[in-house]
Amino acid sequence: MSNLISVVIPVYNEEESLPKLFDRLLPVMENLKRPFEIIFINDGSKDSSLKILLEKFQQHKNIIRVVDLNGNFGQHMAIMSGFKKAKGDFIITMDADLQNPPEEIPNIISFLEKGHDVVGTIRQKRQDTFFRRYASKLVNKIMSRITGFAIHDYGCMLRGYNREIINIINEAQEISTFIPALAQKFAVNPVEIEVAHSAREAGESKYSLFKLIRLQFDLMTAFSIFPLQVMTPLGVLIFFAGIFWGVNVLLGGLIITCLGILGEYVGRIYQEVRKRPRFVIRKFYSD
Repeated sequence: MSNLISVVIPVYNEEESLPKLFDRLLPVMENLKRPFEIIFINDGSKDSSLKILLEKFQQHKNIIRVVDLNGNFGQHMAIMSGFKKAKGDFIITMDADLQNPPEEIPNIISFLEKGHDVVGTIRQKRQDTFFRRYASKLVNKIMSRITGFAIHDYGCMLRGYNREIINIINEAQEISTFIPALAQKFAVNPVEIEVAHSAREAGESKYSLFKLIRLQFDLMTAFSIFPLQVMTPLGVLIFFAGIFWGVNVLLGGLIITCLGILGEYVGRIYQEVRKRPRFVIRKFYSD
């Protein structure tokens, strides 16, 4: 019997992209000639995204599911809520803005069928601004060094996972996490493949510069204590620098940076001990 495939797609204010996404995604999935489901997660959209999703649900109740969250919990928590509902043996994640071409899904599935438990992707010929492309390269290198994970494109959400990995992810209880890195941590036979990348069909990116920086700090503090470990030798250097050169302004900046890093970890502890729900599902639409 063919493996059931679940496609999990977070949606936040994508009313312009959704009709085009349906037009391209459904033929791709139908051509696979195997059972599938598409799970859309409405992550607190303020436009007509939910209305469009529910219309498509009424038209295709046998294959479309809609998770309606009661607020905006962020891309990764939205995907986590989709994982909770996904029944597939193979699970594909992708964005709704069509920068992740649905036509790449069969290739990802082929690698899952070869026995890879996580299929990561590397975007080729990225259709982003110069600043975003090179900032991404820098961040990827830094994060790979800090986390120790061999991930070359942290920002691409077009990825594939087998059921065993999803079961492990569903057991994780972190208040904030980064799904590609979390999956990589537990993967036994991961692989990375190259995929195409398209310009955004409509609308604007939901990740501002601030949100991107915030996401990198979440990734750093969720998967490594390296920043804390480097503080001791850095503190010794600061001490001797202060004795021999009296570089007060520089030293003050370094001290503030160290306090900021400590604050990140303390903040994560604060979030965890509150034990608040990571996401709240208002309603789940399924057949």
